[in-house]
Amino acid sequence: MSPVRRCSRTACGRPAVATLTYVYADSTAVLGPLATYAEPHCYDLCSEHSERLTAPRGWEVVRLAVDSGPPRPSGDDLEALANAVREAARPHERAAGAAAGSGGSGGGHGGREGDPREVARRGHLRVLRSPEP
Repeated sequence: MSPVRRCSRTACGRPAVATLTYVYADSTAVLGPLATYAEPHCYDLCSEHSERLTAPRGWEVVRLAVDSGPPRPSGDDLEALANAVREAARPHERAAGAAAGSGGSGGGHGGREGDPREVARRGHLRVLRSPEP
């Protein structure tokens, strides 16, 4: 199977460059950049079919700008990720309080809060101690 997604139109084998989605409640067809994943209720179109797209009478076509290159993380995305990692690496009073208060809560089932390697946490990010040799 080819890693390149193909146009959804019958008998068209050209590579897809845009994704078409219908918003039935608003009588709108939205044509935008190629979606990251192939969705079952969306249609991938090649450049020729996306340019010639028309909608049924009474429907509106919304055309979003199609990027010519592969998507890249912006500086803001990378900075936010770096800040989140730095924040998670800092020890918090909350982590110390959780370790002290978890002893008598019955059971010791070894959940994430009971992990002795965990140093700090921020959202879904965790900082763990290096394993001891």
